[in-house]
Amino acid sequence: MKRTSVTIAKGEDAKQLTLQILHDIEAQEGLTSKDKILIKPNYVNASHPSTGITTSPEILEGIIIYLTEHGFNDITIGEGGIPNKTEKAFDIAGTRKLAEKYQLKLVNLNKDERVKVKRPNALALKEVDIARTALDATYIISVPKLKVHSLALITGGMKNMMGAIIPKDIMHDQIAEKIVDLASILTPKLTIVDGIIGAEKNETKGNPVKMDLVIAGKDVVAVDTICTSVMGIDPKKVQHLQLAAEYGLGITDMNEITVLGESIAKVQREFELPEKFQK
Repeated sequence: MKRTSVTIAKGEDAKQLTLQILHDIEAQEGLTSKDKILIKPNYVNASHPSTGITTSPEILEGIIIYLTEHGFNDITIGEGGIPNKTEKAFDIAGTRKLAEKYQLKLVNLNKDERVKVKRPNALALKEVDIARTALDATYIISVPKLKVHSLALITGGMKNMMGAIIPKDIMHDQIAEKIVDLASILTPKLTIVDGIIGAEKNETKGNPVKMDLVIAGKDVVAVDTICTSVMGIDPKKVQHLQLAAEYGLGITDMNEITVLGESIAKVQREFELPEKFQK
């Protein structure tokens, strides 16, 4: 597999930082005017982005400005967190106002038309109902938060795609295999991680960690690997990342990932792990 690159940018202006990093990685390459773009933020619940739990609107706005300035206009923002929390999340996280400002489609993926996808050769997820909007998208931009996860160890661009399925709890056993299966169906072509404020200890009610980072790249597995390292976690301990590399979804070998911008060593902070992963 050829080398890939992941860029780390540091600063306090989230929107400008996002615009800068998208410019640096030439995010428009590979996109066409015919693409149906889905921006998939991370709203597991209706927490405010300042908690480190949900994606900040400034990150999303930077992405939207970049895309529209490059002539891409078929853009949808879609998410499906805890079923009865998603609409409230759109309000609390500022996403509804953002969609109205730029006249974009905003879709609660929990309420979207479902499409049953069967994959007999899957590792574990042999049948799953996926939101039509996500399945029809030709270019998915995954925008997770930089945070840990109580079952998967980390949240990231791959696991973020769980918001496109119903029910979610089918993922909770064999979660590593199922994250890989889902990522092979819904593969983000661009991953932009909101690390302005991350979260340690827990993905839904963890402690906020001010990092002032945006991390981006086109290989979702590589981006998740670098984010894992930034949080002070050995990527080899994240089972779904290792499986994803094994099945050809991306790169986890640090020797094959070029880190641009800030170095991992300069921005790294050891996040407190979920209880399950504490020694």
